[in-house]
Amino acid sequence: MGSGIGLVRRLGVMGLALVVLAAGCGEGREEGEEKDEAHESAEAELSAFELENGIGPVKEAVPLAAINPAMAATGKGVFETKCSACHKMDTLYVGPALGEVTTRRTGAFIMNMILNPQEMVERHPVAKQMLAERMSFMANQNLTAEEARAVLEYLRTQSKNPPKP
Repeated sequence: MGSGIGLVRRLGVMGLALVVLAAGCGEGREEGEEKDEAHESAEAELSAFELENGIGPVKEAVPLAAINPAMAATGKGVFETKCSACHKMDTLYVGPALGEVTTRRTGAFIMNMILNPQEMVERHPVAKQMLAERMSFMANQNLTAEEARAVLEYLRTQSKNPPKP
């Protein structure tokens, strides 16, 4: 009888997977067009600054002068404690590799993603796309703005290329 229950559970999981797969596939062009319209609508709701720099408490560009070694050391400690369980520098892990993130994203975007991950994945098209690709939410580690800035400084030390302005 135990194997019968296992079979029912497997069939239930498989059925759920089929429902999710069917919902994700959609039905042709009209639904795809609706998704494009929703994507465009989300972008229309965001300011040009938010599209480039993310949604959150960082409302202006983060000036990136010469790397501050003390701040980077603090950021390394925060990263190792709060971020390294999901992020590696050169390897896709639970989250994306972050070694070159400063060449792909602005400092404000990185900080807003750290400080406001929930709203980012709900409203920002880039964060939504990352969620769709990774199928994993970024946990809110409740960092302060100063800690997020220190993590950004540490990430700058990991890049082999110039940061995105």
